[in-house]
Amino acid sequence: MIYNHVTYPLSENDMKMVVSIPAGGNWKNIPKSIPSKRLEQIRLSGGRTTLYGRLEWGKPSYTITTYFNRPGNGAYIHPKENRVISAREAARLQSFPDNYIFEGSNTSFCKQIGNAVPPLLAYSIAKQIKKETKTKNVLDLFCGSGGLSKGFELAGYNIVAANDNFNAACQTYKKNHKNTIFIEGDITKKEIKDDLFKAIKNKKIDIVVGGPPCQGFSYAGKRIVEDPRNFLYKEFVEIVKKIQPKVVVVENVEGIITSNGGKTYESIKENFSDLGYKFFGKKMHAVKFGVPQKRKRVVMIGVKNGNPEKCFPEEIITEESNYVTVKDAIGNLPNVKISNRENLINLTPKPECEYQKFLSGKITADELINKIKK
Repeated sequence: MIYNHVTYPLSENDMKMVVSIPAGGNWKNIPKSIPSKRLEQIRLSGGRTTLYGRLEWGKPSYTITTYFNRPGNGAYIHPKENRVISAREAARLQSFPDNYIFEGSNTSFCKQIGNAVPPLLAYSIAKQIKKETKTKNVLDLFCGSGGLSKGFELAGYNIVAANDNFNAACQTYKKNHKNTIFIEGDITKKEIKDDLFKAIKNKKIDIVVGGPPCQGFSYAGKRIVEDPRNFLYKEFVEIVKKIQPKVVVVENVEGIITSNGGKTYESIKENFSDLGYKFFGKKMHAVKFGVPQKRKRVVMIGVKNGNPEKCFPEEIITEESNYVTVKDAIGNLPNVKISNRENLINLTPKPECEYQKFLSGKITADELINKIKK
């Protein structure tokens, strides 16, 4: 069975553009005879080379964002077919296994998949943390559709509880993590926090993970600037303060370390240092951990005991020629028509490479990584 292999509509003008773009091409390949105010602006300003990009079979994709249903917002055009990638193709490029089913509207899939942490990246982080610390039980805050949880689960962790406030992502999370206590709702509300603390009252939480919005928090933010993101970050810190886990893992956008001249990161570091954590953050490239995508994110780890730097895994792939490619990820999926709305296709594609064996459940994440390393 293939779930969520749905794709998205294109306007007549977008289709003209898509048809004109070769594999690996972008907006520069679109003839000027095709009218577009946006393209005129891109040509004047020199837009990113990924805009109106068509993927290539032999390379990883660029970052899958929440706009993969729009050809003009990144490199989301299928390598061969004249359409944008489907939700399932985007999920595979994010390293979600095929049995990970997304709930909600087809449009909501974009936000759920685009915002997710690639499970294989999370898996490598979790494996290294497990090696360095005696930890087992996880609480996932701002969990979204569950990419971080899935990675930690693949590494043998027990995801005790999770929280988010985006209903579609919540439904997806509950669908795929049936043994996890799920508290849906706004974590800034007392009743939601009370429900969360009640759910984990008699359970030892070793690790708190999540992707709280941090961009609104700086040195000035310590005095609580009126940015709503500060309050979400504050809740994350307060929950960590109350639970006192052995390890904290915070995931965020790659610019967080240099944001506000580095003050944002220093503020985050100081907050966790005040709670007794040794704290370290670094940029991680998903493509170097077996994910067929050039996604860069910052991961920050705090530990009560030990060295947080040792909790970061070594890169698995160092040579570009060994990267997992778009073809490895989606090459065995059948073509679908534009605007296809069927959420289930009664077909089980045969795996054609090791990565597809992992996606289909034929081999474990451990087995995949061991094969990639060779």
